[in-house]
Amino acid sequence: MQSDLVIVRDYCDKCHIEPSFIDLLQEGGLITVEIEDGERCLLFSQLPDIERYSRMYYELSINMEGIDAIRHLLKRMDEMQKEIQRLRSRLRLFEGID
Repeated sequence: MQSDLVIVRDYCDKCHIEPSFIDLLQEGGLITVEIEDGERCLLFSQLPDIERYSRMYYELSINMEGIDAIRHLLKRMDEMQKEIQRLRSRLRLFEGID
């Protein structure tokens, strides 16, 4: 098995979440599940997102549609922050021309 994969069953046991929650995330298109050696596996890079989603779902009682909306808004905010940084950099160039 590749080292960048985590078995779904093991992850769920360790983090005390239901495997059906992983199914919901996959069905909603929020994560991808790989099959390796007959085992359902998660990409290691997805684990921070899965942890964030599980906190929203279990601790804040946010449904899958809400999680998807929040994910979309956070992604959009990140893109906007990057655009602001680019614009500030360009503005600094023009401010120095005077």
